[in-house]
Amino acid sequence: MDDLDLFSAAPPAAGEKSFAPLAQRMRPQDFTEFVGQQDVIGPGKYLRQMIERDQVPSLILYGPPGTGKTTLAQMIAGVTHSEFKKLNAVAAGIHDIRKIVDEAAELRKFYQKRTIVFIDEIHRFNKSQQDVLLPYVEDGRLTLIGATTENPFFEVNRALLSRVRIVRLSLLTDGELAGILRQALTDEKRGLGQRHLTCAEDVLTMIAQLSNGDARMALNVLEQAASMVGDGAALTAELLHEIVGERLQSYDKNGDNHYDTVSAFIKSMRGSDPDAAIYYLARMLASGEDLNFIARRVAICAAEDVGNADPQALVVAMAAVQAVQFVGLPEARIPLAEAVTYVASAPKSNAAYLAIDRALADVRSRDCGVVPAHLRDAHYKGAASLGHGQSYLYPHDYPNHFTPQQYLPDKLRQAHYYEPSGLGEEKRLREYLGRCWPKRWGS
Repeated sequence: MDDLDLFSAAPPAAGEKSFAPLAQRMRPQDFTEFVGQQDVIGPGKYLRQMIERDQVPSLILYGPPGTGKTTLAQMIAGVTHSEFKKLNAVAAGIHDIRKIVDEAAELRKFYQKRTIVFIDEIHRFNKSQQDVLLPYVEDGRLTLIGATTENPFFEVNRALLSRVRIVRLSLLTDGELAGILRQALTDEKRGLGQRHLTCAEDVLTMIAQLSNGDARMALNVLEQAASMVGDGAALTAELLHEIVGERLQSYDKNGDNHYDTVSAFIKSMRGSDPDAAIYYLARMLASGEDLNFIARRVAICAAEDVGNADPQALVVAMAAVQAVQFVGLPEARIPLAEAVTYVASAPKSNAAYLAIDRALADVRSRDCGVVPAHLRDAHYKGAASLGHGQSYLYPHDYPNHFTPQQYLPDKLRQAHYYEPSGLGEEKRLREYLGRCWPKRWGS
């Protein structure tokens, strides 16, 4: 495991000062220290058993920052008898992959030893780099462990996805974060225990709520607070005010939890209550919430909850996304308020959202068949001999620019995903579809 020291800081020797950040020093060393993700690595769970048996399969760890992706990889590196290599997708290239593959082939041939390669931020690998991994993951020369904060179904090649197991990690709860902070305060070897600092439970909860489920962020805030006081001092809410400023307003012990506020904001827009939606917008702005985070929530709500009942809602929301980035605070509050009140006041339909989820469920769980021959690309030599594009009916050659023909694969001929509501613009869409496809959308 020659490369382990590249991403796992060794503990300092006795009496030696460690310059590693608190979040790095407090990384769990084994499962007894690991907090959260019990549905993934709790006792008896599949991944836990595979790690303990040193039979880790190729997998991708997917989750927000600070949820334990790199820590899990580090723990696997600590227990495996396999060669463990680490790459960062930002800095590594195809040459680095091929070098590891060559070394893995020798280890496999002469020592019957397998190689595990951990690729951090694997979503930053381009298609060519991901394709290079395919044959080696498939034939077992490499066991791949990827880590990503981005949805792997969008960022990782489908061919590679079919060869790995997706392990989704969740944001840590406030209680779990408070437990991590408590441990860091009392741990005398790796944490702040030798400084004998105190911190009231409500202050620990404030830090947890401010950290949005991210253990690294929580430990960083704790370390910043500790650096501002002497040994034996108390970490107070006033001290947190100095570190995080006004953002603490909406996150103190008497206020709503961050996620409760965001949830109420979204549900108020969905529930067509612009007054409530504006109030929660004001709460988030006053707390110092990230403007892009707020704008994304508005855009998602416009697409998910308004949809085609008023397609203009998404246009307004995306205009607000751009305006927020362009003007900044304090003026950004105005386009945000415009978008929030528009989305909250618009007619609602989640038909498009339900339609894509139904279609994705089919794509992921069943054999959907192939694209019908008459719909396939016919813009190349030899396409006609394969029957591609033959018998396709060009809609603009027919009255009202429509003629019925099969578009879904044979195995999905009876599939029905989109069910437009009878509200707003979607009412007109349903009437048009009913005229075109009376069996599917009539009456």
